[in-house]
Amino acid sequence: MKASVSEECIGCGVCESTCPEVFEIGDEGIATVIVDEVPDDAVDSAQEASDGCPVSAIALD
Repeated sequence: MKASVSEECIGCGVCESTCPEVFEIGDEGIATVIVDEVPDDAVDSAQEASDGCPVSAIALD
């Protein structure tokens, strides 16, 4: 599974606090994906981060 963050990101930090194995707030103040593939043990928390994003900026494929 791959994660991506769209331009709609507002940098609220929900994803980083929910799934720090996959997301971090970068220098530009928006979320970035820090792994090529979501680790198997982080799939549930990545989905939780996606579901909790207030602007629906996270996609999981």
